[in-house]
Amino acid sequence: MGKILGGVFGYMTFGVWGALIGVYIGHKFDTGMAQNLLNPERQQQIKKTFFKSTFAVMGHVAKADGQVSPEEIQMAQRVMAQMELSPDMKKEAIAEFNRGKSASFDLDVELAEFKQSCQRHKNLVKMFIEVQLQAAYADGTLDSSEDAVLLHICGHLGIPKFAYEQLKNMMGASQRRGSHQQSQSTPEEAYAILGVNKTATDAEVKKAYRRLISQHHPDKLVSKGLPDEMMKIAKEKTQQITEAYDTVRELRKK
Repeated sequence: MGKILGGVFGYMTFGVWGALIGVYIGHKFDTGMAQNLLNPERQQQIKKTFFKSTFAVMGHVAKADGQVSPEEIQMAQRVMAQMELSPDMKKEAIAEFNRGKSASFDLDVELAEFKQSCQRHKNLVKMFIEVQLQAAYADGTLDSSEDAVLLHICGHLGIPKFAYEQLKNMMGASQRRGSHQQSQSTPEEAYAILGVNKTATDAEVKKAYRRLISQHHPDKLVSKGLPDEMMKIAKEKTQQITEAYDTVRELRKK
């Protein structure tokens, strides 16, 4: 169907060459749909890899500054609690966390396996980095050694430095938002969570909001391989994004 529609649209728009390009694009679309919808085994493999790599890399990042703080352990436990893991899965998550903080853990090998499974799904990879940043900020600050490891991870997974810095600012604001008891984000936190500055136009703010909601949509992420148990984390992120957007809109009404 993708090849047919692409060929017809391409021919009507650009002629013969357009038809050829349209068929090629349609073929890529058909292939992607087949991989996502017709290969449940692959989806399960992605979920398994995402789960184990999430906690293993989390343990490695936590150990990057030489020791795993009580706050970092609590953050890992909070992630597990959010996922409502069964006793067996919680045991597996703890084992992966401990594997990641061991001296024999090979980060690059782990990342290569993760990349092979998940690199086609950019939003899934970003979600992976966000979870790691969330854990790294557990003690209130991002240590320079943790920052260096996370930047290395992003480089290995194809996320450019500027995109990492944006994610870091957004997650830092999100963590600060969660640390106080106010009903709304502060203006600074709200803009940072949305990834825009105060000089952005209303249209730019709205565009950023819609992009982030689409990227973090729980059903979309699960369909791409996010473990079902992590859906609550994705829902929490969409809630924070929506609250930040509401805060900015209220500020601009004044």
